[in-house]
Amino acid sequence: MSRALLELPSHLRRRLLSALETGLLAPPYREEAVRAAIAGEVDAGRVTQALREQEEKGVSRSACASWLRSCDEALADVPTPDLVWSGLETSGLDARRTRSVFDSLLGGAKESLLVTTFAFFDGPVAFRRISERMDENPDLRATLLLNIQRARDDRTSSATSLVRRFANRFWNEEWPGARRPRVFYDPRSLQPRAPAGVLHAKVVVADSASVFITSANLTEAALDRNIEIGLLVRDRALAASVIGHFDALVHAGGLARLPPS
Repeated sequence: MSRALLELPSHLRRRLLSALETGLLAPPYREEAVRAAIAGEVDAGRVTQALREQEEKGVSRSACASWLRSCDEALADVPTPDLVWSGLETSGLDARRTRSVFDSLLGGAKESLLVTTFAFFDGPVAFRRISERMDENPDLRATLLLNIQRARDDRTSSATSLVRRFANRFWNEEWPGARRPRVFYDPRSLQPRAPAGVLHAKVVVADSASVFITSANLTEAALDRNIEIGLLVRDRALAASVIGHFDALVHAGGLARLPPS
């Protein structure tokens, strides 16, 4: 069987499998039909050619579907990262889009969400999907890790005053939901001179199962226009490691809790 089919991102491979099993996609394979069946960011011509090669070898539609089903089941327990991009469109790119991954993880979480970002703009827009999901699901526990940084010309002597100013603005102007998440920050970024460090990580962990590590901040530009890259991995062991690392930082005092206002 062609590696072009096996190497499809898992979500696109499953769409192709479903189309073959249901007969939505059948010989003679045409590129426009393949593109419609997969509906993803992929080189439909390459997939079409791979299917035609199987047809020429006498592999029936049902046999091709059975092979893909077997491969999908075999790979189900193997953490295979999906490549995630945003920015300029490129034909033939077998990758998911940054915004669609964010929306899927944030909107589908049932038990827990961990979201970290260095920057965000327009909080009601940036945090809308998280807040909506929290309001929809009372059992969902959400944790945000945000960077609070002293402005270069800010002469406020007290870091506590800066934190309270940020908290007041965040809870009253930036956070749009009825329920509130836990919010943590890195106190080192509030030092009066050059910060010793900042919270620069961009990660989403959903339901302790899916981990999305990306260069994208939680901004409209990063989700749609900037050239950003990331990896989405469905791996509980990796998720536990990421959550455990941040929990350890909280318990050690490396990350501080944002006050209620």
